Amino acid sequence: MTTAGPSTSHGDAMYSQAATHSLADVNGAPYANQSYKPGDWMENSKSSNRRSKMIVIGSLVGLAVLIIIGVVVGVLVSKHKSSSSDSSNSNSSVKQTDPNDPSTFIKNPALHQAFYGIAYTPEGSQLPNCGNSLANVITDIQLMSQLTTRIRLYGADCNQSALVLEAIKQTKVNMTVWLGNYNVATDNGAAYTRQRDEIKNAIQTYGTDHIGGITVGNEFMLNYLTANGGAQTPPNSPTGDTGAAILIANIKDTRDMISSMQLSIPVGTADAGSYFNTKVLEAVDYGMANVHPWFANVSAEDAAAWTASFFQTTDVAAATVLSNDPKMYIAETALYKQSSDAGNASNGPGTASEAGLQIFLDNFVCQANANGTGYFFFEYFDEPWKVRCQSLE
Repeated sequence: MTTAGPSTSHGDAMYSQAATHSLADVNGAPYANQSYKPGDWMENSKSSNRRSKMIVIGSLVGLAVLIIIGVVVGVLVSKHKSSSSDSSNSNSSVKQTDPNDPSTFIKNPALHQAFYGIAYTPEGSQLPNCGNSLANVITDIQLMSQLTTRIRLYGADCNQSALVLEAIKQTKVNMTVWLGNYNVATDNGAAYTRQRDEIKNAIQTYGTDHIGGITVGNEFMLNYLTANGGAQTPPNSPTGDTGAAILIANIKDTRDMISSMQLSIPVGTADAGSYFNTKVLEAVDYGMANVHPWFANVSAEDAAAWTASFFQTTDVAAATVLSNDPKMYIAETALYKQSSDAGNASNGPGTASEAGLQIFLDNFVCQANANGTGYFFFEYFDEPWKVRCQSLE
């Protein structure tokens, strides 16, 4: 994900999803008791390829991804290293043949659209210190459009929905964005309502051509259960149903807003992979699961296989038995590339390192693309504020 440093009172509560993982997942709560065999993912991939008439082409594409994936990692990591802000760079990072027309940007031949999707938040998109800018978002879209055709946002504060849609308009790229509303359970709906209105204004201005959906909530159920009994509380418990009722009310209100505009836009939610409440899934068109192999204590070599197995057996399986059969995506997945303290640098079989991230990229991206898994890789650039909330990055 992405951003600059938030305030303690608001920003941390609104956008600390990675920090939430480290606090709740490090003890294994969301990933406990999950069956997994390292060969499952490759077996699924082979089966999928056998069914495909395009097996040869698919193999060549996979090889191409393996070749360029190191370049992609270099770009993502360099955005952290090349700027004191460690976030969106100035427009000098992308050249344009016409400096007044962002659509004339010169593509980097080393970059390819290897990713299904990427998780993204524009720098400076957290209250109360909104510091984002259209110029930076345009640069981000110019770069990301060379890596993917899909991005997901986490929230709507600081006008980020409109900025992203305006950047897509000016760059004229093929990009679909899943807008986000980062609601909380403890503010009587204030955050939800504020962001809903921001999203509505953006839709009224830019239409729906580049909108893939509106995601209401990010780890809402995980955060609610953690605050009301602990992360070990089952999402379908009475406590879970109480939290679900709050979230479902926001989901229904978003649907009502869309209907009042005489539009049709999918509405979904995102949560930690083991925290989907059944009633919530029954109320949405799609679910986005945050699946982080680091917290399951698996090695970099096994991380892609574990991610696929967990997602299929926990999230896809839960959705397919429902009458509405919501489409499931992996909302975010990755391995950490460094830790600011030695105590959290290892999850047992592996260490936080760029080498480990590279292994996961090489394995997961190619295999997920071959298997048709919808995912949003975590993440576009490093967010230094998260190191202030947790040691891992």
